[in-house]
Formats: sequence, structure tokens, C-alpha cells
Amino acid sequence: MHVVAEMVASVHSLEARIGDHVAIGDTLLVLESMKMEIPVLAESAGVVSEFAVVVGDVVNEGDLLVILQ
Repeated sequence: MHVVAEMVASVHSLEARIGDHVAIGDTLLVLESMKMEIPVLAESAGVVSEFAVVVGDVVNEGDLLVILQ
């Protein structure tokens, strides 16, 4: 499953690590936009296989953030 950005924002923190097993609703990373922190949650259970971003990256709507398997 590909997790994509829903808005223009910067990557504030990565809350999961590659290899972590996550459940629906677990926080994968936190985005920051207009001084607000927006958690990005897992929409399905899986294993974090790849982060396509690092802290400080600026993402646009639709950009790939995380791959879950």
C-alpha cells in the first residue's frame, strides 16, 4: 500500500521505522503545515517497507510518503 500526502507540507518527524508492524490508525509520520502538526495514519495493517521522505522534505499533494506491505 502506498501512503501519499494529502496536502502541501513539510515532514516534521518519522514515527515508525522500516520493518515495524503497524495497525490501522498507527501514526507513520507527522507533517507540518502552517505551524500545525498533522499525523499521517496507517489506513491498513502492514509492515513499513520504505519511507520516500526524510525529515525536512517538503511534499506536495499526492507525493509518496511511505510504502506498507
